[in-house]
Amino acid sequence: MPKLILDRLNPSQKEAVAQTEGPILILAGPGSGKTRCLAYKIAFLIREKGINPNQILGVTFTNKAANEMRERVQKLSENPKQKFPWIGTFHAICAKILRRDGKYIDIPPNFLIYDEADQIQLLKKVLKKIDLNEQKINPQAVLNAISSAKNELVSPDTYATLASGFFQETVSRLYPEYQKALTQNNALDFDDLIMKTIEIFEKNPSILNYWRNCFQHLLVDEYQDTNKAQYVFSKLLAGSKQNICVVGDPGQSIYAWRGADIRNILQFKADYPKAKIIRLEQNYRSTQTIIEAASSLIQHNISHPKLALWTENLVGESIKIVETLDEEKEAHFLSREIAFDDRQFSDFAVLYRTNAQSRVIEEVFLKTKIPYTILGGTRFYERKEIKDILAYLRLFVNPHDSVSLGRAEKVGKHRLGRILELQKEINPNQASPLEILDQVLAVSQYLEMLKDKTEEGESRIENVKELRSVATDFHSLADFLENVALVQQEYLPDTGKLLGSASNNVVKLMTLHTAKGLEFPIVFIVGFEEGLLPHSRSLIDKLELEEERRLCYVGLTRAKEKVYFTHAQRRLFFGSTSFNEVSRFLDELPAELIEKWQV
Repeated sequence: MPKLILDRLNPSQKEAVAQTEGPILILAGPGSGKTRCLAYKIAFLIREKGINPNQILGVTFTNKAANEMRERVQKLSENPKQKFPWIGTFHAICAKILRRDGKYIDIPPNFLIYDEADQIQLLKKVLKKIDLNEQKINPQAVLNAISSAKNELVSPDTYATLASGFFQETVSRLYPEYQKALTQNNALDFDDLIMKTIEIFEKNPSILNYWRNCFQHLLVDEYQDTNKAQYVFSKLLAGSKQNICVVGDPGQSIYAWRGADIRNILQFKADYPKAKIIRLEQNYRSTQTIIEAASSLIQHNISHPKLALWTENLVGESIKIVETLDEEKEAHFLSREIAFDDRQFSDFAVLYRTNAQSRVIEEVFLKTKIPYTILGGTRFYERKEIKDILAYLRLFVNPHDSVSLGRAEKVGKHRLGRILELQKEINPNQASPLEILDQVLAVSQYLEMLKDKTEEGESRIENVKELRSVATDFHSLADFLENVALVQQEYLPDTGKLLGSASNNVVKLMTLHTAKGLEFPIVFIVGFEEGLLPHSRSLIDKLELEEERRLCYVGLTRAKEKVYFTHAQRRLFFGSTSFNEVSRFLDELPAELIEKWQV
């Protein structure tokens, strides 16, 4: 590789690229150029060390990250005909291995990979087979439990010995039957891809040695997000040569609810005593003010090492802490700041802790003609759970609505039956929308159906509860539904083009979890309150509270130039008004770096 290219790296990056033998842990802070570092490292191995590209394995968490890595390596190549290393997600890599060697554990090479919808349908058949009522057993909750078991490498037999309580004991009956059904259909689910690959490696040492020899160098991105199965897979492949390079940042570990285990990166030195640890601490993204604030915040975590971030960028503006009267004033503040700033709409991002918070912001943006899109999610009134409940409510106004009947029937015939019985008892012209909504939720037990013990399930429940906030503004169900229809009309493509939302020049709305890995000139973090950020579920657990702080840290470091934290004196949320204190994280930001506004 020409010296000129290596000179583009800072000293820490250069050290990380040039170190090619033995175990390496690269602790990479936000905005420190870790993706660039990995791409240069792969190119360095090929061009300077003469490693055959086929002997390099780069593992990422998303296809997007894998594609970006390939493109960067390709740009660094001087030979357009040069072969490229294996770069892909854990699941994609394991699928390739299973196509070749699955036969050793009776998996044919033409196996199918079932997605979530396929899994649901298969499990429903299993429920019928063993005569369990899916109205009482949430199929999604069962699949989540099975997925967690597989990520922990827990087999059906082992799960049965560990099961405690009605739900786990039910799962212990379904897990083996579900696996048998997959086998009969010549199919694997996504979690099987890694678990079955590990099974082959552990049962067939010769196969494991073959793949170890294939991959002389293993590079793993976002190591702080690995679960047990991914950790074991990586460790098995590393073998005795231990040419494993992992990149990550404990300070950005925010996916424990998905099974990510921060201990994997914390114990890397214990797993590999000869490991070289390299820190990428220079930030190229944010102002000095943002970096100092983020560093001060994350220092309050004690369960993991922290990077000493620094930057040569400008000092920049102070961080704005904005107090508003309520959630609607909060949304109007965002709208005004965006509208009056002489920038592209795409320069702005609005981040929130829960999906349900987007509802008020969306409605205000639509009224004030601020074009927006939701990244990693769906607009509030287009979310499945919202459309399901609206279908129930429409039947109270028009019992002959075939579209709503059809949707409600898909949710469950027994639930629909209970709704139709309730419809005979309630006069929609006398009962308030909130009263009808609460009774619909009670008789349908829809919220119970959503309780699948996951963050996604909790988010769906919060979305449904947020409909109560909308209902409080109306005296009749007809008016409520008409308002919803008018808001939905704003989502139509023609209106979207009018507002500019069909282009890339739109404000990005997303959860803090979705924001990881992204960057924007200006970031608004809304709902900076106790119970929202940090979330109420984390307040009694120190480790969960630390993850909330990491989530705030991730949000703060998405910004290049400006950050606004907004909080409300009172907030109508889930149909009830709360008076939350400002987030405890405010006291962890240096007073000299913040500027308090009241609007």
